[in-house]
Amino acid sequence: MQELLLGVSWVVLLKIIFIDIILSGDNAVVIALASRNLPKDQQKKAVFWGGFGAVALRIVLTFVAVFLLKIPFVNAIGGVMLVWIAIKLLKGEEEGNDIKSGNSLWQAIKTIIVADFVMSLDNVVAIAGTAEGHLGLIIFGLIVSIPIIIWGSQLLMRLMNRFPIIVTLGSALLGYTAGEMMIHDKIVGTFITDHIPYGRYVVPAILVVIVVVVGKILAKKNEEKEIKVPGSVA
Repeated sequence: MQELLLGVSWVVLLKIIFIDIILSGDNAVVIALASRNLPKDQQKKAVFWGGFGAVALRIVLTFVAVFLLKIPFVNAIGGVMLVWIAIKLLKGEEEGNDIKSGNSLWQAIKTIIVADFVMSLDNVVAIAGTAEGHLGLIIFGLIVSIPIIIWGSQLLMRLMNRFPIIVTLGSALLGYTAGEMMIHDKIVGTFITDHIPYGRYVVPAILVVIVVVVGKILAKKNEEKEIKVPGSVA
């Protein structure tokens, strides 16, 4: 662990923690919804064991993603996926609203793990891309962020609703990470650096702008639809 801390890039580590927290808003909702009908003493157990199982599964998936990202073009495809994930985050699309609450401890734990597995693609791609293949960083970053996500989920949701700039900054960071993933791709990255002046910096910056602008535009359209729907029904 000491070697990891000495050789670690703290900027990358902070990015991993921040991205994991930003993208875990939906997962926090799943934890709350799946355990809401349980007695209070069982709610804590469901949150702990469900969260533990979900995080363990996510770590395994992230390791798999790290090795897959070494294959040509996979990094570039992951970057494109991350751009869409970042735009969806700004657009305000929420998952987990149809999650049913478990009536037993085991049912709630199973719901949390299964739902988190389905919803963890964004976290896995983002963390694997940010870590740049450093498994130690992935483990350390996830360990630090786990308690924040599980026990501070409600506070995080309130903060994001009160300060939308947090979500905007998170989306921008995802856009930048998407650009870095493309740069690290063996084939696409070489093409970018050979044919685009200062492509190593230009591409991530362009993707940040695209994510923020497109995400804000789509979010505004969503708000306009929500305003028009009640009026059209009347």
